[in-house]
Amino acid sequence: MHQYVFDFSQGSKDDKDLLGGKGANLAEMTRLGLPVPPGFTITTEACTYYLDNGCEPDGLAGEVGTHLAELQERVGKRLGDPEDPLLVSVRSGAAISMPGMMETVLNVGLTDISVVGLAARSGDERFAWDSYRRLIQMFGTTVLGIRNESFDDRFEARKKARKTDSDVDLDASDMKLLVEEYKDIVFSETGRPFPQDPRQQLDLAIRAVFDSWNIERARIYRRQERIPDDLGTAVNVCTMVFGNLGSDSGTGVAFTRDPATGAQGIYGDYLPNAQGEDVVAGIRNTLSLAELERIDKTSYDELLDIMARLERHYRDLCDIEFTIERGKLWMLQTRVGKRTAAAAFCIAGQLVDEGLIDEDEALRRVTGEQLAQLMFPQFDPDAPRELIATGMAASPGAAVGKAAFDSATAVAWADEGEDVILVRRETNPDDLRGMVAARGVLTSRGGRTSHAAVVARGMGRTCVTGVEALRVDPSAREFTTTDGTRVVEGDTISIDGSNGEVYLGEVPVVPSAVVDALHGQRPDDAGDQEPVVDAVLRLMNVADERRRLDVRANADTPGDARRARQLGAAGIGLCRTEHMFLGERRKIVERLILARTDAQRETALDELRPLQRADFAEILQAMDGLPVTIRLLDPPLHEFLPDLTDLSVRVAVAEATGNPDAEAAELLAEVQRLHEQNPMLGMRGVRLGLVIPELFALQVRAIAEATAELRAQGHHPLPEIMVPLVAAVQELESVREMARGTLEDVARASGVELTIPIGTMIELPRAAMTAKQIAEAAEFFSFGTNDLTQTAWGFSRDDVEAAFFPAYLEQGIFGVSPFESIDAEGVGRLVSIAAWEGKEARSDLKIGICGEHGGDPASVHFFESILLDYVSCSPFRVPVARLEAGRARVMDAAPSS
Repeated sequence: MHQYVFDFSQGSKDDKDLLGGKGANLAEMTRLGLPVPPGFTITTEACTYYLDNGCEPDGLAGEVGTHLAELQERVGKRLGDPEDPLLVSVRSGAAISMPGMMETVLNVGLTDISVVGLAARSGDERFAWDSYRRLIQMFGTTVLGIRNESFDDRFEARKKARKTDSDVDLDASDMKLLVEEYKDIVFSETGRPFPQDPRQQLDLAIRAVFDSWNIERARIYRRQERIPDDLGTAVNVCTMVFGNLGSDSGTGVAFTRDPATGAQGIYGDYLPNAQGEDVVAGIRNTLSLAELERIDKTSYDELLDIMARLERHYRDLCDIEFTIERGKLWMLQTRVGKRTAAAAFCIAGQLVDEGLIDEDEALRRVTGEQLAQLMFPQFDPDAPRELIATGMAASPGAAVGKAAFDSATAVAWADEGEDVILVRRETNPDDLRGMVAARGVLTSRGGRTSHAAVVARGMGRTCVTGVEALRVDPSAREFTTTDGTRVVEGDTISIDGSNGEVYLGEVPVVPSAVVDALHGQRPDDAGDQEPVVDAVLRLMNVADERRRLDVRANADTPGDARRARQLGAAGIGLCRTEHMFLGERRKIVERLILARTDAQRETALDELRPLQRADFAEILQAMDGLPVTIRLLDPPLHEFLPDLTDLSVRVAVAEATGNPDAEAAELLAEVQRLHEQNPMLGMRGVRLGLVIPELFALQVRAIAEATAELRAQGHHPLPEIMVPLVAAVQELESVREMARGTLEDVARASGVELTIPIGTMIELPRAAMTAKQIAEAAEFFSFGTNDLTQTAWGFSRDDVEAAFFPAYLEQGIFGVSPFESIDAEGVGRLVSIAAWEGKEARSDLKIGICGEHGGDPASVHFFESILLDYVSCSPFRVPVARLEAGRARVMDAAPSS
């Protein structure tokens, strides 16, 4: 019989796919002999069965019953016992951490009868009724689907009646009243009383955790983090231990290193006389973990010892949840902790220095996305600013935007192109959509382990939490500070997630120290950025040593070329020449296209040739000694012609006013003759070069003359000529013949030998499928994955991304846009086939990719797997691609021991 339930004493940290991350780590801590409350885990397989079939698998209920009986025997208590009840928590735990996205129910097993026994056994009537109050609220929201505000409003009203802002000031009578009010809410919302059968509570809670896998915020989070939808979640049923039993009890979250900066030390939050959800929810501001030493030194010392053991065992930063119940320390969870980008690089280097991991493993521990985050601007340290409050630095970065006091407003404003700061008392999982849309998150409550902090760090959002000086009023849509400063919704604020400061108005930003360092412009003193700069440069060197793939840049101007070279580009993989014909030059191209005589055509060519020659000379000089792939003119014909509608109006107005414009009418007739219904699939690329060969000949001659001039001056230019939009080898052969003749002419005239490779961009499915033929006429392939994605999918990128991509992502048809990350199964297969067959036909064929996929981390790993020679991306993404190219080489190797 298939096993769906495992005791915590079974399994290990390597069983995440089956037991989920939380269950696997509970099993690992149990195996290590750490103080873990007894319990059992229901596997992810049970969840996926439930989601696929709409019911639990056969035998699951019996397995749960068997493990529940064993648990009762072990702890000497029975679920729902009227004198000494066993209470359990029911928590979700997916294989990949999704903090706060899915549901938890605490104190399962409490009823109207057993709460009396709990009060008597614990000797604390308030504690018992508070626990029952919590169960009804969690069960009501998670299992029964009741709005959390319905309960919160009653709780706030009770505090108001007591004239207090603190929940700890409510006594046992208050909790009893709240229990009755909460039960009334359950009955009025569902038509049924709160269930009094403990096993029914457990079964319904387990099913609710299964269902929570597909709630909206969980799906949004998975899309944001690119987590597959078919993994499902495990369910952990754990004996309750209580941190809300008085001053000798409490709960907390600890990190073995600072998850914001990577600094070594004791980091975390502790909340006396509270349960774990209070820390995560941020309903009360926490104490620093160091305060625990003063409150309970015995538990503090034991916790530090366990933290050190776990970090050595996991060889990484560990995130730990713990509870102290009347002086007894219990470990409720550990996992490899989420961290900021800065912390990721710093910690990876520290662990190498400590001998816990090697450099290859350090490279596995960081990502291109994290590097990109570190390259974002920071606040200008010399700019004036108005500091209005200071809180906890929860997630670094500089964020400026309009204050929005709920997620719906944040999303709406972001959709309109506005920068937004989401301001809340504390966030909860329902705020995820607003957190995704916002530039930063600001809360008046909570610590560095609150929901806002953990989720923001995971997403790379700037976050400041626990700003006690703020009085946030969501209903009035404003906040005030203790000194009377008032900020209403729509006012601009700036937050610094590196020091926790909040400023009124906009603070200017400057490039990050990491970007300066990557440009080779590292200042003598990088201040508090020094450790992360050192760590980034160190791992970039490791990546460069490991990687096989070259990384080039897409650059069309000398400035972009120089910038790309500074950032480590090994050349230019795509120089788009159409950008050189904009502005005033467009009129010259227009005259060339519309020329009626050879003389008119030659005049236009004579004007363009020196301009093009100068363009290429500057770019080739900026990349001296490195290859520069120059794409011949690619855009549709209409981009160089007058707008048909504007021209039609001009002619119509002239005729209507009795002043016909013969020149305009003649021009209109020509534009109408050349007009295309679908110009992106019309007269462009190689087709334009074959119909108007003078255009391509002009460009080839300009490339050749610029190369000859630079070589005569002692430079070493390395141009490569790329023919766009080839679908048949005959097209390439025709252009190649013209190009070689032109190169020979320039070589004879200049006396400089010119050996310039001629290749093509593979951006059409037919070109990919006939790559063996095309390779016989091409010296290199460069895959234009943007157009290849459009033509393979039948998508017009400009039209469809806003039209139906959101629905495709929502429905799971896409996990991520195929324009953002390579569609490995479809477009990637075309690239793979073409690369393989091209190499078969021509063993020395150089093969690269020049679409923006070249800077996408997942895509870089795919291109490494099919052994391309290089990737090319925008200059800013060059360091990201370099890092990921190195990571791609070590990811398949066995991790260091």
